[in-house]
Amino acid sequence: MKIYADNAATTKISRTAVEAMLPYIEEFYGNPSSLYSFGQKAKEALETARASIAECIGAQPREIIFTSGGSEADNQAILSAAAIGKKSGKMHIISDQIEHHAVLHTLKKLEKEGFSVTYLPVGTDGIVKVEDLRAAIHEDTCLVTVMYANNEIGTIQPINEIGKICREKKIIFHTDAVQAVGHIPVNVVDESIDMLSASAHKFHGPKGVGFLYARKGIRLTNLIEGGAQERGRRAGTENVPGIVAMAAAFVESVGHIEENAKRAAALRDRLIAGLSEIPHSALNGDAVKRLPSNVNFCFEGIEGESLLLLLDDKGICASSGSACTSGSLDPSHVLLAIGRVHDVAHGSLRLTLGDDATEEEVDYIIRSVKEVVEYLRGFSPVWRDLCAGKGNFIL
Repeated sequence: MKIYADNAATTKISRTAVEAMLPYIEEFYGNPSSLYSFGQKAKEALETARASIAECIGAQPREIIFTSGGSEADNQAILSAAAIGKKSGKMHIISDQIEHHAVLHTLKKLEKEGFSVTYLPVGTDGIVKVEDLRAAIHEDTCLVTVMYANNEIGTIQPINEIGKICREKKIIFHTDAVQAVGHIPVNVVDESIDMLSASAHKFHGPKGVGFLYARKGIRLTNLIEGGAQERGRRAGTENVPGIVAMAAAFVESVGHIEENAKRAAALRDRLIAGLSEIPHSALNGDAVKRLPSNVNFCFEGIEGESLLLLLDDKGICASSGSACTSGSLDPSHVLLAIGRVHDVAHGSLRLTLGDDATEEEVDYIIRSVKEVVEYLRGFSPVWRDLCAGKGNFIL
């Protein structure tokens, strides 16, 4: 059995997306900036896609800027808000400890340029406390950037409350919604979101394309200079096939969002219940306020890398955290932030189910993880010492 359970890293492009993009690869391949009709056909597709994406999140078409993905969108949003703040003498930013590195690294860059950043802690459930956010706001706060849902542990933040506070205080609110859009309902107006980042390959679109929502009136700082594309906010010939495919995938995902979420959550809970039977294991993140398809566990006494390799031998594709840091030997900053100690954080497993996952596959994953954990613990000196009473179990 071959099971792909790493959909937080990337999803399979949908047939709908493939069929949508093919005409703009094979037939209507003109440059959308060209004035002749062949180019304007591509331009028309571009604007139709923009309108479709905007409608899915409650935005206006002119508020959607196409990017190469979530990381670029995060960078442009944060740097733009910082530039706006700096002009008015406001150089304080609020974020949290479990953001994606596209956000954290951009904030570190701004700190070197004189900005101060408050990194809010999260509880053991992985959720930012709204009262902590409110207490952290200064007169010179120019930006709050808090992710919608965490890419590792799947916890969903209180975005609506955060948005209301920021709107009340007239502070720009950005959210990295890469893991959220297409999987749970998101509405930028209802939730008082000023800027939002998204990436197509997280909701069955192609890789290398995404979008940034920026509320009308927010002046963006260009990351790429050169041409007048995207109304002068992002130079470079647009990836028309990718954008068209992204829009098709997004519309399809949003159209089935309730039924997919309900089905995924049932399988997620079945998986959590099964893995919880493993002694000295623990679910990471809140059990309820999490993405419908995300399951993240720590198993004491083993290394996550060995676990992944042995699961791969059994045909299961999983991860130990963010795909962007899979080559790192350091434990996840997210797991450390929710209170996991280094040794336990190293033994983590992230499973993110696809829309077509079945109970049979979930049960196979449960059996396989149980077998592999037992096998690895069988020759682990750390585990033997714990069982012999030479140390204390943490989980």
